[in-house]
Amino acid sequence: MPAGADACPVVSHSSSMSGVGSRRVLLVVTGLSPQVVTETICALAVGHAGQPPWIPTEVHLITTTRGADNARLQLLHPVSGWFHRLRQDYGLPPIQFDESSIHLIERPDGTALDDIRDDDDNRLAADTITEWVRRLTQDPDSAVHASIAGGRKTMGFFLGYAMSLYGRAQDRLSHVLVSSPYESSPEFFYPTPQSQVIRRPGSANEVLDAAQARIWLGDIPFVRLRTALPRDMRERAHIAFAESVRAVQASVAPSLVLDRRQRLVLAGGVAIRLEPADLAFLAWALQRHLEGRPLQRHRRLNQAEARADAQEYLAQYARLGDDPADTDTRTHARLAKDRGLLMGFFDERRSRIKRAFTAALGEGRAQPYLLQRTGPRGGSEYRFSLDPSAITLR
Repeated sequence: MPAGADACPVVSHSSSMSGVGSRRVLLVVTGLSPQVVTETICALAVGHAGQPPWIPTEVHLITTTRGADNARLQLLHPVSGWFHRLRQDYGLPPIQFDESSIHLIERPDGTALDDIRDDDDNRLAADTITEWVRRLTQDPDSAVHASIAGGRKTMGFFLGYAMSLYGRAQDRLSHVLVSSPYESSPEFFYPTPQSQVIRRPGSANEVLDAAQARIWLGDIPFVRLRTALPRDMRERAHIAFAESVRAVQASVAPSLVLDRRQRLVLAGGVAIRLEPADLAFLAWALQRHLEGRPLQRHRRLNQAEARADAQEYLAQYARLGDDPADTDTRTHARLAKDRGLLMGFFDERRSRIKRAFTAALGEGRAQPYLLQRTGPRGGSEYRFSLDPSAITLR
């Protein structure tokens, strides 16, 4: 047992809740052993690793039908429910936790799972857990403490990953630990303040005293990736777990494919269609980026570099399969040899591409795909921050 581990003391609720949000949410995944709920509440009421006591104002449980039955009978029964006994034993303040706080993992037709047995069940569990984490972290006045100690191992994994996707600075993740041999006893729910006799696991005759048990929380640091998600995914209901993962992956490791034949750009897997003039400009800018040649906006007419840039751009336009001289006389006229690639044309194309990417990806996620200005005014250059290895032109 680690030094300093202790049973649940009666805490001073008026002093222990200072400096925290008005809504303190304990989120737990469980299977057939709902003890993790009372064990975690008890450990939080103690305070751990130098942290002050943290008593939830509400509890949410994600489980299957079998797990829900066990939670109702063992935790919430009006006479023998261990949740009510815990509050009474330690004088805890009111905590919102009833049958409406138990959330079932359901199939698309509304039927609930009684267990998690295959890939489809795992996907449903992941989506349900992700949705509840997203929902509970939407409230700026809430602080969420999630415990991965219960349920199938995959449920704990999905809860931890969902907290990484949606968790904020005030949110926490933990695993409750119980001293041996109490951790394997179906009769143990928390260290009782008075002597409480329970059977020793695996023995018909030996007994233990629940008051002698010790519990503590293992805090789990996690990477917070919430800001990498598009705003609409943080606010829109029923986002699939896999969809959230793809969105963060695209933001953390962006990639871009420009397909001339399909007239299509794939930015982090998201399809974006551009007008031919804009697509040709993007292809030209990306080709320059791959060659290590930044772009410039030319202020003066008849400049040799401006004419060369115009020819490079028109060559990219021709590779789309259209002859600009025949199909887009306006663009061709603007870039005639005696005029070159002008500043106004450059700004127009860049602005239109920025609007298209921002509309499809959101402002934050679009940034790696946009031209960024560097250098002083008058001598500015435009570059992509995107790694050349992440770019494919075809």
